[in-house]
Amino acid sequence: MTGNDYRDRIAAYVHDNFHKHGLEVYTEVGLGKTIIGKRRKLDVFIRQRDEPLALGLECKYQATSGTTDEKVPYALADLEAMWIPGCLVYAGAGWSSGVLHTLEGSRNAVFCDPPERGLRDPAKTVELDYVLASVFGLWEIVIPEGRRFESERQLTLPGAGLRRVTEAPRPRVKPRKAGVGAKVRSSSG
Repeated sequence: MTGNDYRDRIAAYVHDNFHKHGLEVYTEVGLGKTIIGKRRKLDVFIRQRDEPLALGLECKYQATSGTTDEKVPYALADLEAMWIPGCLVYAGAGWSSGVLHTLEGSRNAVFCDPPERGLRDPAKTVELDYVLASVFGLWEIVIPEGRRFESERQLTLPGAGLRRVTEAPRPRVKPRKAGVGAKVRSSSG
């Protein structure tokens, strides 16, 4: 797979799975200057229709060892310098262990290896899904409804009476009759 093939796979994945949520996908978009003063061209630019939100993606695929490793630190630094949120999306088995460690530890790099065209495969796309949810507020996509916390309601018995939870129950005491065995206190002391 070439770098352009991978870029197109990422663009198709975002379009196929997030277009219905108002995301529009563009490829090879010029956006300002890089950290060394060159014209920047983003691999994938995503914007939310009718909103000012946007995300830039740099896509890197490494099938065998090669020069892409050397470009990763520069690409991460350049994404940090953009005026919009940016992320390096990567896949492939050819990354060196050092660069793979850098990618896995970076806040601005996510692994994503979607199928050619099709439905989401959370095992292979979840990191990019979280970034999209975070930037565009699409939390319903990554957080299952079944995980929503709901407090259990306590049962109340009819006729039990109401009292504050902080009050201890008062013991019932039978009044004593004055007389046998009862002490009478005087108020004089």
